[in-house]
Amino acid sequence: MSKKCENLVYPDLSYKLLGLAYSVHNKLGGGLREKIYENAMELAFKDEGIKYKRQANLPIKYADAKVGDRFVDFLIEDRVVLELKSGDRFGKNNLNQVNEYLKTNKLKLGIILNFGLEKVYSKRVVNIC
Repeated sequence: MSKKCENLVYPDLSYKLLGLAYSVHNKLGGGLREKIYENAMELAFKDEGIKYKRQANLPIKYADAKVGDRFVDFLIEDRVVLELKSGDRFGKNNLNQVNEYLKTNKLKLGIILNFGLEKVYSKRVVNIC
């Protein structure tokens, strides 16, 4: 018998992060470079008292030895990977990238925020139990 996972991982934190992304997009508009949204999100995290690490290093280990590094846009409260993109679509490579971050660091949730011209698109990526 397989272990069942919760339907929604970190719902309150996820809701808060999405709300901040919508707020940033409403104030800045669409079509800007990813780094601008990253700077704005960092200010929003500070204003809201959200614990984060920007360009967080998530090491990749093999047999308890570090064999590589991956850097995520944000690691929120040491439990949620947040990747920012600028555009209107998610590619399979974006999903694979976040899945890799989650699996190699035994994290449960990643969120990809794509700041499009008209709105923010979001995708939750859950690391299966």
